[in-house]
Amino acid sequence: MTRRSITLGVSLLVTALLAAGALVLPAPYAMRSPGPTEDTLGSQGGTPLIQIEGAPTYDSTGELRLTTVSVAGGPGFEMTAGQVIQGWLDPQRSVVPVESVFPEETTKEEQQELSQAEMLSSQEAATAAALTELGYDVPATLRVAAIEPGSGSEGKVEADDVVRTFQGEPVSTYAGLIADLAETTPGSDVVVGVQRDGSDQDLRITTGQGDGRAVLGLYIDPEYDFPVDVTIQIDDIGGPSAGTMFALGIIDRMTREDEANGAVIAGTGTIDVSGEVGPIGGIEQKMYGAVRDGAAWFLAPASNCESVVGNVPEGLRVVKVANLGEARDAVTAIGAGQGDTLPTCTQQ
Repeated sequence: MTRRSITLGVSLLVTALLAAGALVLPAPYAMRSPGPTEDTLGSQGGTPLIQIEGAPTYDSTGELRLTTVSVAGGPGFEMTAGQVIQGWLDPQRSVVPVESVFPEETTKEEQQELSQAEMLSSQEAATAAALTELGYDVPATLRVAAIEPGSGSEGKVEADDVVRTFQGEPVSTYAGLIADLAETTPGSDVVVGVQRDGSDQDLRITTGQGDGRAVLGLYIDPEYDFPVDVTIQIDDIGGPSAGTMFALGIIDRMTREDEANGAVIAGTGTIDVSGEVGPIGGIEQKMYGAVRDGAAWFLAPASNCESVVGNVPEGLRVVKVANLGEARDAVTAIGAGQGDTLPTCTQQ
C-alpha cells in the first residue's frame, strides 16, 4: 500500500466515524407521527367513551373516530440527527423545530398537564355545543376571566364580574350572549348588566369587531348547569382537537337516527360552545392515522384546508366543516350514501 492510499483510507474511516457520530447527536427538532384513533361511539378498556344520564340514548352501527398525533422529541427525550433524517424522508411524518411544540423552559410534565387541561375544557365545550345543537337550553354562570386590553370593556368590566343582562334582557346561556352580539352592529354602544360583589351594575360598553361580528372584549369562563349528565372517559389523550368528534358522538348517542349508518368517519377540530369548529395542528398525520384505522371519510376544519390540499392519503375523502351543524349534516349525508355531494377543501 502506498502512503497516499493509506492516507485516503484513514480519511474515509475518520469521515465515516464522524458521520456515524453525528447521526446519534441530539437535534433541536420534534417529529409528529400518526397517533392512535378512538371511536367516540365505542369503549376504552371496557368503559364507553361517552356516558349519558338523564336522557334516552341509542346505539349506532357506525364509527366516529377522533384522531391524534404522536410526538417524538422534546425536553428529556431529544431526537437524534438520524431520526430527523428518517422523519424528513417519510411522508406520514413531519419534522418541526422543537420550540414550536414545546415552548422554551417548559418541561414535558408541564406540557402534559396543560394538554390534559385543554382536553377537559374541550369536553365541556363539546357537551355544551352538542346539547345546544339538540335544542337544549344550557344555563351558565357567565363569569369574566379577563378583559382584552384596549377594548371597550377595559376600565369598566372587572375580572370575576358575572354577566347577567344584555340591553336590559336577561342572559342565562353563553349561546344566548353570542346570538345577541351577532345581532349587534360592531362599534355601537350596548348596556351590559353585571353582578359585582353581590350588587348589580349596568355598564355602557362600546363594542369592537371580531370575526365579522360585535365583540365585548371579554374572556368569559362559563360555569355550566348541564340539563343532561354527560361523562367523557378517555385516557392517554390530551389537547383540545377532539372537541368536534366528541360533540358528534354525543349527538349520535342522543338521537334515534343512526346517522353514520355503518360508515367509519374520522375527523378533528376544536369546538367552542357556540359550535364553531377551529383549526388544529398535525392534520396531515391525523389523516394517515384515520386511513390506517379503517376510515374512508375525514371531517377537517375549513380553516385547515391549506394543510389538507396535496396531503390526502389514498382512499380517504376529506370533507370541510366550519361548524357543528355542518359536521352533523356531513355525518348524516355520508351515512345516507350521499357523501360525494359534500364540500371538500379543493372546492371554493
